[in-house]
Amino acid sequence: MKSAFISTILFFGLAFHPSFSQVQNFTRLNQFLDSLEIHDKFMGTVLLASEGKPVFQRAIGYADLDKGLKANIETHYRIGSISKMFTAVLVLQAVEDGILSLDQKLADFYPQIPHAEKITMSMLLQHRTGIHNFTNNADYLSYHTKPLSEAELVEIIVAGGSDFEPDAKGDYSNSNFVLLTFILEKINEMPFSQLLKTQISNPLNLKSTYVFTGIDPSKGEGYSYNFDGKWMRDVETDPSIPLGAGAITSDVNDLNSFIYALFEGKLISQESLKLMMEIKENFGRGMFSFPYSEKRSYGHTGGIDGFRSFLGYFPEEKVTVTVLSNGLNYNNNDILIALLDSYFGKDIVLPSFQQVSLTTEDLERYVGDYASDQIPLKLTFVREGNKLVAKPTGQPATALEATKEHTFEFKPVNAVFLFDPEKKQVTLKQGGQSFVFKRQ
Repeated sequence: MKSAFISTILFFGLAFHPSFSQVQNFTRLNQFLDSLEIHDKFMGTVLLASEGKPVFQRAIGYADLDKGLKANIETHYRIGSISKMFTAVLVLQAVEDGILSLDQKLADFYPQIPHAEKITMSMLLQHRTGIHNFTNNADYLSYHTKPLSEAELVEIIVAGGSDFEPDAKGDYSNSNFVLLTFILEKINEMPFSQLLKTQISNPLNLKSTYVFTGIDPSKGEGYSYNFDGKWMRDVETDPSIPLGAGAITSDVNDLNSFIYALFEGKLISQESLKLMMEIKENFGRGMFSFPYSEKRSYGHTGGIDGFRSFLGYFPEEKVTVTVLSNGLNYNNNDILIALLDSYFGKDIVLPSFQQVSLTTEDLERYVGDYASDQIPLKLTFVREGNKLVAKPTGQPATALEATKEHTFEFKPVNAVFLFDPEKKQVTLKQGGQSFVFKRQ
């Protein structure tokens, strides 16, 4: 869902790199980022750090496009589900302080939640509750910009029911961390925003890290944008909805300081950190694990409105990589690979953004409704001007990029559409899988 505070696991280790020379030359990386900027593929900030100290950082694009206000390395962006790392730290601090237990049941706080008597704090942290993810609901985008009370949000979560028995499996749900937010507020007797400031931001001197309100570029904050032929400003989710699941604003230097302090034992004990890093069916407690060749990082991804974010830390190498974007028209995974390849001394292949020029008659060959026997998804393709636009069932319309004959791409999610007009079908290739759709 486009505007939900989502988290996508990026497996940027798919390209195997057999050796690393550890010779850092960021000239090629700057050329790569120049190309993204020139072709309207990325707006935001990136950072690489070693042992907590930045070795490369750069800002691209605008904090406020309408006013021509350029972004800089200190521009604050909404970080979406990276917020969950902060919430997990606050939960584990409460456990260390003896005011909460990981085995404590949700029923102690919200007995009305289905299976609350079986659900523990640990399951909430590790997405093993079965509690339905309310941001997946069809009506979510009808209210996400409006303030909601605790009672209203809990009512929505209760109505969503349970998708599976607690601890039967892992499945991502923002509902888990919204509930954890309310629990933290109850046991600490203070708002989440104040708790974040008192327990994390102030001790680490994180001046750009706080629960957001309305975006104000005059205060160093950036708006978010989506690309539809040009950058278009996105809506703003109200902070009362994502809370500890996605309501934090920060910048790349603050996030670097946060994750370095976390792994250096300055926020929680090493025993608690190990609990965060304990991966079960892809989920840690407020944390994911991401491979890069034989190396492994820990961190989180995030998405809210037009913002996309990534924060990762390699404990063995003590390397931080951070990407915060307020406009993304490219695959975030490729940006991460470029950053890491550059840091570890590998060559970067510069992207080619040459497009195929198609006539109205060419595009009309692909227009129509398509369905597949493999997955319960329908695709509708329409022509809008000189662009082919895909409209998947229940998802936003997306303008596709023609890259060669009968081939279109949507690079932000690495989706490739291969048309065969003679057979009246299109093949969707994504994530190593292929799905054939027949025109109806």
